[in-house]
Amino acid sequence: MRPKVLVSRKVFDEALALLSRSFEVESNQRDVPFTPIQLVKKLQGKSGAIVLLTDTIDDRLLAQCPDLKVVCNVAVGYNNIDVKAATRRGIMICNTPGVLDDTTADFTWTLLLATARRVVESDKFFRSGKWKGWGLMQFTGYDVHHKTLGVVGFGRIGKGVARRAKGFDMRVIYTDVQRVDEATEREYGVMYVDKRTLLRESDFVSLHIPLFPETRHYLSDPEFALMKRTAILVNAARGPIVDEKALVKALRDGKIAGAGLDVYEREPKCERALIAMKQVVLAPHTASASIETRTKMATMAVQNCIAGVNGQRPANIVNPEVLAR
Repeated sequence: MRPKVLVSRKVFDEALALLSRSFEVESNQRDVPFTPIQLVKKLQGKSGAIVLLTDTIDDRLLAQCPDLKVVCNVAVGYNNIDVKAATRRGIMICNTPGVLDDTTADFTWTLLLATARRVVESDKFFRSGKWKGWGLMQFTGYDVHHKTLGVVGFGRIGKGVARRAKGFDMRVIYTDVQRVDEATEREYGVMYVDKRTLLRESDFVSLHIPLFPETRHYLSDPEFALMKRTAILVNAARGPIVDEKALVKALRDGKIAGAGLDVYEREPKCERALIAMKQVVLAPHTASASIETRTKMATMAVQNCIAGVNGQRPANIVNPEVLAR
C-alpha cells in the first residue's frame, strides 16, 4: 500500500500530479480551510502533509497524528507550526525559502510606489467618473527618487528591496540583529544603523523580519513617534510585527503619512479603520502571488514531502536535528 499524504488547500495541478506519482493523495481542492477538528481527522493515518499558513499545526494536533513523518509549509515562514513540538515527536518540518525572494521584493516596491503616488486612490477616483480634467494639485503624492529607504531585516528579501532602490538613486540604510560584512554593504550600497536612527531618518520604512515573540509589535506607539510625518510604512513580512491599533492612531494623528500593507495581525481581518483610510494601500497577502513563484513554492513543498516520507533528508528542512535520531 502506498503512503498517504494530505494537501490541506488547493495547489497547482503540476504539483499535485508530481505528488500523486509517489503517494495516495487526499487534496482539499475546494480551497476552503479545514477547521482544526477537520484537519486532525484528515491527517490521521497520513505520513505527510502539505499545508499553508492558514493551517495551525500545534502539539495538540501532532499528538493525534502519530503516523506523520513530515509537514511541509508552502511558505518561507512557519510561525503557524509548533516546530519544537514537532521536533520532540520526531516530525520533520519543511518550508520553501529562496524561491519567492524576488517576487516579494517586487511586490514590496509595488506597495511602496502605489502608496507614495496614491495610485489606488486615484484609480478609484477615475473609475467613479469624478475626474473632470487635469489640475495642478490633484493627487499629489511623494517622490521616491533620491529619498531614504530604511530596510528592517537584511536577509534575502531585504537585500532584493535594497538592490531595486539603486534604480531610484535612493540612500538605503538598514538594521538587523546582526550587521552584514563590509563587502556586502558595498555591494548593495547600504549603511547599517540602529533601529531608532532608521526610523528617524527614513522616508520609507520596509519590514523584512520574521515573526518571533521578540518581533511582535516591533513597531508600536514609541516607534511611530520617532518617524517622519512624511514617512510611509511598507509591510510585506508578517502582520503582527506591526501594532495595528498603534498604526491607525499614527495615521490619524499625522505621525506618518501612509502605509502599504500585505499582511495583518489577525488575518483575514484588519483594523476596520484602515479600510476607510485613503492613505493606506491594502493587499490580501499576495506578495508572492505570481503564477511562476506560487507554482515553484508548491512544487518545492511536494519535493520536500516526497523526500521526508521516503525517509530521506528534505532539501528545506527547518529542524534537521530530528534526522539524528
